Amino acid sequence: MLSTKHIISSVSDVPSTWMFEYYAKLGEKLTGQDVKILSLFNHKDKIPSLSIYPKDGRYRFKDFSNGNGGSGIDLVMGLFTLTYPQACNKIMEDYNEFVLTKGDYTLGEFKVHSRYKITEFCKRTWNTFDREYWLSYGIGSPALEKYWVYPLSFYKMEREATETEEKKELNISGPFIYGYFRSNGELYKVYQPKIREKKFLNVKDYIQGTDQLKYACPNLMIGSSMKDILAFNEFGWPFEVVAPGSENTMIKKEMIDAWRHKYNLIIVIFDNDEPGIKAAAKYTKDYGIPSVHLKMEKDISDSVQLHGAEATMKELHPQLKELIKNVRVHL
Repeated sequence: MLSTKHIISSVSDVPSTWMFEYYAKLGEKLTGQDVKILSLFNHKDKIPSLSIYPKDGRYRFKDFSNGNGGSGIDLVMGLFTLTYPQACNKIMEDYNEFVLTKGDYTLGEFKVHSRYKITEFCKRTWNTFDREYWLSYGIGSPALEKYWVYPLSFYKMEREATETEEKKELNISGPFIYGYFRSNGELYKVYQPKIREKKFLNVKDYIQGTDQLKYACPNLMIGSSMKDILAFNEFGWPFEVVAPGSENTMIKKEMIDAWRHKYNLIIVIFDNDEPGIKAAAKYTKDYGIPSVHLKMEKDISDSVQLHGAEATMKELHPQLKELIKNVRVHL
């Protein structure tokens, strides 16, 4: 155990564990484990969406409700609306005051914490409940087959044993469990629409829909989820569609540049909420990709479910038509 009692003059001397324990008001010491809490930036957050995790010996965070993420300094910048130098000064002042008041800060010994991984799963046949669920979003079996979405009867998660933890297995079964697969049969995501806290389980990083790209359409849409890909696919418009693992995972510039050589127009349609609007704006700022906002509901699939495919298409069509028209003018 290491005790830190001296006043520091550089923010690099402040333990990242202290930054997160102090500013996120954690009730536990950080010793190498992952922690998930309610968003510190989105006060409407009802399900913990801010992850605090170790990387390369220091802690970092990712807020999936609004896209914020980074180091402890980034956390303080966001919490108090400070510049980088201001945040560094605040951290040093607060840490020095903490040490003077408390007497010291004890660093917990970092331990290896094993994470759960999906190690086994089993596909099952489609049933009436599956059919009713997907058709409520206007999504039929041809689209599900095209994008390799299959129902699962169960999946198993395992956590390897460590010096402090025993090996553990979890078997999850029930209705409304779906697996998203790649063309080689690899499972990359589990979707559980009826389980609010664990709706998505990412197995592998993958830009959804890339295996289905034929480069046969003049336009590409970047959507927010597989369900939006499937719903949009049913419209029959001259677009191919992809979606990152999440709205807050930026597709790399190299991939965007490669797509520019294949398509006349690339657009973004993300969720109509604060995180989605913010993420779409970043694509516009960083890549110059225009975004379309569907204001009917949170996303395309929800709009289809509540208002129907025809009304959703009618809402989107003028915006897309204008973007395509502008592209043709400049070709």
